[in-house]
Amino acid sequence: MPAHHSLSNPQPHPEVTSTDIVLDARLVLGEHESVDIPVRFGYRSDDPLAVALEFLGPAAEAGTWQFSRDLLWEGLQKPAGLGNVRIWPPCTCHGRASLRIMLRGCGSVVLVDLPSRQVRRWLRRETFTLVPQGSEGALIDWTAELDDLAG
Repeated sequence: MPAHHSLSNPQPHPEVTSTDIVLDARLVLGEHESVDIPVRFGYRSDDPLAVALEFLGPAAEAGTWQFSRDLLWEGLQKPAGLGNVRIWPPCTCHGRASLRIMLRGCGSVVLVDLPSRQVRRWLRRETFTLVPQGSEGALIDWTAELDDLAG
């Protein structure tokens, strides 16, 4: 989606920066069954509120999911999310050392377990360095967003 700028209030074009990480994840098929799959998390400064989770390799048909970066961070600390994206932190009392994400859409549900330390490190060292938490709103062209909603 191209950026729109008001002629009465021109804004500088900030340089778009991005970061991504490829992780070995586990696609949960049942209570005691899972398969290893590669996934990529991506983050872009021109979409500062969201992260993208892309399924790679044999699981590529699961597509790319976008959801809140804050939701991902919150899910590392405690159960988070409602609706189509839910996240659970590692739970040693249930023998799970990984971050679990549930994605629901088109009548199906996907559960994926991710290495929580790597996700946490990537969020802290990469995404929060590009756009610190709480400063995302300063990077959004609110005039363009309102124009898109009105148009």
